[in-house]
Amino acid sequence: MFSSQRFRRTLGVAVPALLTAVITGACTIVENNDAEVGNSAAVISSATEVEALFAQLKVAGERPMNGYSRDEFPHWDTAKAEHGFGDQFSRYARCTTREVMMLRDAEGEVTLDAATCDLKIGANGGWRDEYGTLDRKTGALKPYKWITDSSGVDAEHIVALAEAWRSGADRLDKDTRRRIANDALNLEASDPTANRSKGDQDAANYLPPGKFRCAYVDRYLRVKVKYGLTVDTAEQAALRTAIDECTRQGGFR
Repeated sequence: MFSSQRFRRTLGVAVPALLTAVITGACTIVENNDAEVGNSAAVISSATEVEALFAQLKVAGERPMNGYSRDEFPHWDTAKAEHGFGDQFSRYARCTTREVMMLRDAEGEVTLDAATCDLKIGANGGWRDEYGTLDRKTGALKPYKWITDSSGVDAEHIVALAEAWRSGADRLDKDTRRRIANDALNLEASDPTANRSKGDQDAANYLPPGKFRCAYVDRYLRVKVKYGLTVDTAEQAALRTAIDECTRQGGFR
């Protein structure tokens, strides 16, 4: 079964941790079994909700890349409420969406200073990639990478910015493209190898082979529907297959 455990994190509740946060202006992420209330990416959708999202997709051929540049999607913005990280991250509004994403997706002792936006990793802190990569020789899933250096983590756009452009973002205003690039739904910390094996491909050509697959499909759908981005017929068919597979395996809520 594909797991959504990475989306079931909350801020630490131990008294010493809270006292430290108050004194230093930093916050520690500690894993537990409660969802992050308000975080747009914290809880995976139900199978019924995913079906409703799929039904809302607009099907159209991909548009040309004429005029595309990553600069057409301004990032990294400050982590304003509109980007959907939730109330528990509101104190980090002066930090960038990348920095807040790094805190959100961390495991163990990882802190972000609300005043300076300095990210610090404790003895057991880091990031567990769940995209997964396949061994080219055997086709088997390689062990999930554990990353303890923040510079070794990629900020992955689930709907790649070039794919968003081909799906209709070329017709959107620059402020909307800014929101696509900084939306908590569309951002996930990942292993660079996994991220770069995807590149700017859509769901017809890339879906994560590991634990993150069903959560990725859910969030991919949510981003496409939220911003009115289209899917082509191959993409629609691949999403249909992935949804059916995830539903059978209990990968949705």
